[in-house]
Amino acid sequence: MEGQDLLSIARRWAPKPGAGADRVVRRVDLPRELPPGLALVVQGVRRCGKSTLLTQMPARFGLDPSRCLFVNLEDPRLANQLDHRMLASLVDAFEQDIGPGPVACFLDEVQHVDGWHAWLRAELDTATDRRFVVTGSNAHLLSGELGSSLTGRHLTIELFPFDFAEFRESGRIVEQVVESGTSVEAYLRAGGFPAPLLLGESDRLLRAYFNDIVERDVRERVGARSSRPLRQLAQLLFESAGSELSVRRAAATVGISVDTASLYLEALEDSYLVFGCPWFAFSERKRAARPKKYYPVDPGLRRACVVSGSDDRGKALECAAYVRLRQRFGEVYYWRDRGEVDFVVLRDGVPIPIQVTWDEPKERHLKSLDAFHEDHPQAGEAVLFTAKDLTNASGLPIDLE
Repeated sequence: MEGQDLLSIARRWAPKPGAGADRVVRRVDLPRELPPGLALVVQGVRRCGKSTLLTQMPARFGLDPSRCLFVNLEDPRLANQLDHRMLASLVDAFEQDIGPGPVACFLDEVQHVDGWHAWLRAELDTATDRRFVVTGSNAHLLSGELGSSLTGRHLTIELFPFDFAEFRESGRIVEQVVESGTSVEAYLRAGGFPAPLLLGESDRLLRAYFNDIVERDVRERVGARSSRPLRQLAQLLFESAGSELSVRRAAATVGISVDTASLYLEALEDSYLVFGCPWFAFSERKRAARPKKYYPVDPGLRRACVVSGSDDRGKALECAAYVRLRQRFGEVYYWRDRGEVDFVVLRDGVPIPIQVTWDEPKERHLKSLDAFHEDHPQAGEAVLFTAKDLTNASGLPIDLE
């Protein structure tokens, strides 16, 4: 395919003037500028809003929209062209078409392109006025290639579905989903995937997202002949959210080998569909000896995909709390011994135990915290994460801001 043909496809993806201005401005920590020689990488679960964030970036970085190239590399018209030569032809054609001067290239779902990382490294090593932002839905593919080819040449940010502050930023969205109860309960029920919040068939769309992620971001990566065991495993992780789950038990439940279950679990985590929460210990060996807990990327997605007779707002809050802590601290743990502490995070190397409760803590919460401090006397003061903490500006308890 010639450069001009590629450019014609890319023009279909170019945002219209003012596009994204009426969308929720994502609370993501972007750099102050987009310099040449350093690629910005946006990772996150499929359909969480990465493409919309790209359309907002020219305004946030003060770029001339006419000099910004946008293309979604999942466009079926590019299916037979997905290699580094296609990227080179596309960018060259855009630069020739637009004339001399700086250009910014926004490459959506770049992990599908063979050799993209080596091509991008060569571009970044060349003194040009080209700037690059790439997105992807698979942490494994991106992190491995970035680590080997783009060391020191990229800045990675993660994007998640809306947190509560983003959810309530649009009064229209909140008004549509709040039928009863508080807006926090509405958020925990509806979740934060942008498009389903605006549609009447939100649960159907969320279930389609679930199947799409399993099929396109997990099955294709592991080369599984069938997506059925993958869906069963993902469903098991959703249903058992917040409970310890060993690889052996997961394998037995789904009917696959332990090695296969381990491979599938890693792929599900890399797709951002679920996150593994390991047992807290300073020793990696001790952490690995205990099973993980697993949490979904979004409470609304879990509710739509789990067979349950009733909503469990406490479990939904725990899931939302995990994701918010994961955004803030990166690594999140749990602790269970003579009691159970929902989460532990490290702040300046000091472990902070966190209990999640809808309102007031119960006696078992306090006893578990006492046990944790007995085992870890160097730990910081305990923090309670309640439903009202989601309404804070940071979406976290004041003690964790």
